[in-house]
Amino acid sequence: MRRMSDPLRDRIERYYATVPLLFADAEDFGPLCLFVRKEPGAPYYGGPSHARPTGAAPVDAADIARVRARQRELGVPQAFEWLAESAPALRARIEAAGLLVLRRPLMVLPAHHPLPPQPLPDGVTLRALTADDPALPAALAVPHLAFAEPRAGECGPATGPSDRAELSRRSEALTGDGTVAAVRSTIRAGHKILVAALAPDGTPLATGHYHPANATTEIGGVGTLPSARRQGLAAAVTAALVAHARAHGVETVFLAYAQETVARVYARLGFRPAGTTLLIAGQPARS
Repeated sequence: MRRMSDPLRDRIERYYATVPLLFADAEDFGPLCLFVRKEPGAPYYGGPSHARPTGAAPVDAADIARVRARQRELGVPQAFEWLAESAPALRARIEAAGLLVLRRPLMVLPAHHPLPPQPLPDGVTLRALTADDPALPAALAVPHLAFAEPRAGECGPATGPSDRAELSRRSEALTGDGTVAAVRSTIRAGHKILVAALAPDGTPLATGHYHPANATTEIGGVGTLPSARRQGLAAAVTAALVAHARAHGVETVFLAYAQETVARVYARLGFRPAGTTLLIAGQPARS
């Protein structure tokens, strides 16, 4: 893995410390902090305190135990997430506490690397969704299908009609539990940009998002309905997110991946290896 440059590490570390504060409060636990949601939404995580002075005491078992106790009190998962290069010794201490740590390599798009629009299937269009976009509820439901484990007996992509019926059910659930309303507010505030690839009838087939902060952003949640895969939609959505971010002052664009097949898609677009983020197995994804 290519070594991350210090300026890039500092930008990403500052991003990880800043973006949660748009949606959460930071509680201090010495060398660790815990981001606690102000409003309903996917819970955040604990990690190294980015404000601690150089030479501060390293994280020990008691610090980790205090964060976990607070998470239990709040009724949220015992989640931790951090940039591996910023706290090299933390993984061993987290694992010694009995938590399974997963590695998610990062990739960054060089600042001057051109990324033109990617080809789309006939009739499919790309759109950055507004807060009042009628496609928003279904777009928010796409990742629930895109990243779901295959059901027992399934050996290939779901059929289109099955996909869309499930998408409708998920959309209604996300509207009913307040998720759609919360995201509408976030989009209006400019804290979240969501791009969707839409079928001719307006059904979202693939989506992705980014949260900008300090001229830096992480692209996340790029997923495609099972029945719409292998058409280049993920690449097209990623390129559209990059174009939108760059047009709005973002200079550093990075992302994380879990599978090498996904990394190859990003590599073809020009993304290059750049460090590693670490997180606890099974913790909720943030969107």
